[in-house]
This record gives sequence, C-alpha cells and structure tokens, in this order.
Amino acid sequence: MSQQAPLNKPWDTLWLNARLATMCRGDTPYGLIEDAAIAIRDGKIVWLGATDDLPNEQRRTCQQQLDCQGQLITPGLIDCHTHLVYGGNRASEFEMRLNGASYQQIARSGGGILSTVNATRDSSEAALFESARMRLQSFLNEGVTTVEIKSGYGLDLDNELKMLRVARALGEKLPVQVVTTFLGAHATAPEYQGADDEFISFICESVLPAATAAGLVDAVDAFCENIAFNAEQVERVFKAAKSFDLPIKLHAEQLSDQQGAVLAARMGALSVDHIEFLSPDDVAVIAEHGTVAVLLPGAFYFLRETQLPPIDALRENAVPIAIASDSNPGSSPVSSLLLMLSMACTLFKLTPEESLAGVTRNAAKALGLQAEIGTLEVGKTANMVLWNTSNPAELSYSIGHNPCNTVMYRGQVR
Repeated sequence: MSQQAPLNKPWDTLWLNARLATMCRGDTPYGLIEDAAIAIRDGKIVWLGATDDLPNEQRRTCQQQLDCQGQLITPGLIDCHTHLVYGGNRASEFEMRLNGASYQQIARSGGGILSTVNATRDSSEAALFESARMRLQSFLNEGVTTVEIKSGYGLDLDNELKMLRVARALGEKLPVQVVTTFLGAHATAPEYQGADDEFISFICESVLPAATAAGLVDAVDAFCENIAFNAEQVERVFKAAKSFDLPIKLHAEQLSDQQGAVLAARMGALSVDHIEFLSPDDVAVIAEHGTVAVLLPGAFYFLRETQLPPIDALRENAVPIAIASDSNPGSSPVSSLLLMLSMACTLFKLTPEESLAGVTRNAAKALGLQAEIGTLEVGKTANMVLWNTSNPAELSYSIGHNPCNTVMYRGQVR
C-alpha cells in the first residue's frame, strides 16, 4: 500500500527498484515493501510504495531518478548514546583490567572517568573537535544520520560548556544531526571529592543553568551507580532539568541495582541505558511510563560483563529496545554502530529485526524524535541509506563489513 503527500509540485528525487525496510510496525518483517519506490521533496519523504502504484505524472516530472537495482533502503541509522567528545584515551586501563583490576577498582584509584576529565580539561576546543570529528566520521561512513553526544568529561563550568560547544559544532559542520545531552552528573569532579552532594548542587545551580542559557542542551543525563551517584542525588538533577523543560535519561543499573531506572521512568525519562542489573520485576514500571530501554553491547563486551539485561521481560512488557554504541574511551571504545547490531544479536540474543529497530525506530524514540525520523513514512525527514544488499538481516550478520552504498541526509545525497 502506498503513502502519498499532496501532489502540488514535482518531486526532487525518486528512488526506484528498491526493497524498502520501512521499519514501521505491521504485518511484514522490517515493514518490508518489495519492488518499491520512494520519493523526496524539500527534504521530506512525499511518496512511497510499490513501483506499480507510482503516479505517472509525478514520475515523469521528477527532477532526478535513481535505480537502486533491487538493493535495500532503510531509515538513516541513529546512535542514541555516545560520549564522542573527549581528550586522550585509556588504553593503559584496558591493560590494567586484563591484568586483573576491575572497572570499579580503577575508578576508585583515580582512573576511569576522572582520567578522561583531566585529559579533556587539558585539550583545546579545536583539538577536541578534530578528534571527535574523526571518530564521528567512522559512524557516518556506516549510514548514521543522527547521533547523540554527551558532555560529562569536564565536570566544571568552562569545560562542560566547551564539550557541548564542540558537539554543537560537529552537527553544524558535518552532515549529521547531533543531539546534545548534558551529563554533568557523570562523576564527582576532582575539586569535590568526598562532597558529592555539594557537587550535585554545583551542577544543578551553576553549570546546567549556564549551559541551558547558552542553548547547548537538548536533554539531561546522569550516572546512577555505586561508583557514581545515588537515586536521591539523581532526582535532584532531574528536578533541575525539568525546571528548564528539558527531557531526561539515565545511565542505570549497569553494575548494580540502584533503583535508578524506576526513578527515571516515573519521572518521565526518555530512556534508561545499560540496565544489565535491572530487576525483571521492575520492567513493568519502565513499560508503564513509555520509557525506552537502551542496550549497550559494546560496554558489555569490553568490560567482560556476564549479567545480561532482562531481555525476556522487556519483550513480554513490550518495552521498546534501542541499541547504541556508548562510544567512549573507557568502557566502549567503539567506532561502528553496525558492529553493535551483531553484538546485540550474539550477546543479548536479539533478532536481526529487533537490532535494526534498535538503531532506527526505537533509537528515534529514545531521543524523543520519533515524529521526525526513525522510519520511512510520508512526512518524515528524508534520512535513509541504500545498502549493497537486499537482505536486512545481513546488517546484523556481517562482522567488520560495511555494505553502505549511499546515504541521504535531509533529502540530499551525502
């Protein structure tokens, strides 16, 4: 069945002879439309459906027509959880872990997040932009058209704003939509060691207001964990976010069950991320509030974790499952979202369809952008990828192979 916008002027681009994985819910896996076409005008999808249903006049007058030769088109991929802006790296800590130190031990001894904080503070804005640009380009090469980027390695006023400015600049200078997330409550700053409550006050009363006034914040996140902040402290951050009408999300239940996910869901969070230690009994609360579960297989793999997220309970409660890279220097030095599809299938036992939905439809919902992107539907932004395959399962099946052929971003071939 075709979808069509009003026929008031010629189409800009028509993609013909394609296999469309619309990722819309329906009767067919992946929302597939065989022998299909999709039309773009003014950066939006204006028609899609079976080629035989194309309106003749619009096809004849379309400015550009592209033959996809039976290949697959999906929505542009969305990475809804990254930490792409940072200084330095933590390869030495990787070696320490392989010699027996735990993630928690490294963090408590002054390594972990705080080592990246020091490197980020020492880096210029230009240097941070260039290093993040190179990391981001790897994702763009694989068909990513939207990416979330968090702060959280500055932990003071100047450096948190510096990180957010870099994230904004990436979206302005590269053909990708960047969603900025303020993660000031990522770890307690070195200046506030032993004074977590005072640091939370500083974040809520000084840094977040300044970042918001500068127009640098799209959402607010926090790290609720036994090596970070407790649920009461996170609640203070979320209340501050809500005072600015900013959506919230949470790093929750990665290493232990702190009841952060339940708190976040009840406060209307877009997503709860990691959730390996989320109790299956609490999944119903996540479902009740429409919160997305974001799974991060890269961190699970890199830290050699064994506690699986409650996948069965998420399915039983129809919780939308998103997949993201968690690209960061300490626990997920990942530069491939396609690899995360494979890992989600092999490590978390998702199906290829669930994994692809996790970086399209459900990832859009995790960012609050489901009305604009994430599926191929008339009226949505024309972010889409043409792949050198006709089989959507191949995107999860292949390891180390990039079948991306052509990317369209906001109606323009990238």
